[in-house]
Amino acid sequence: MDTSILDKVVEQLKVMPENLQQQVLEFARGLAGSTVQGVPGHQLLRFAGTISPDDIQLMREAIEQNCEQIDIDEW
Repeated sequence: MDTSILDKVVEQLKVMPENLQQQVLEFARGLAGSTVQGVPGHQLLRFAGTISPDDIQLMREAIEQNCEQIDIDEW
């Protein structure tokens, strides 16, 4: 028996307290009002290969040096 997504969501909502049901409703309304932003990937293909290998290497090194580090004073 294939249960639709809508049916599954309704079943989950039935067992949630009202305050969580309200959060789901607000989330669903937000999703319904959202629009897709961005550019399809095929429109970006013309930029492929436009960054020089030297710049790519500099970016790679910067990422490796600065990623996965925690700045405890940042927050």
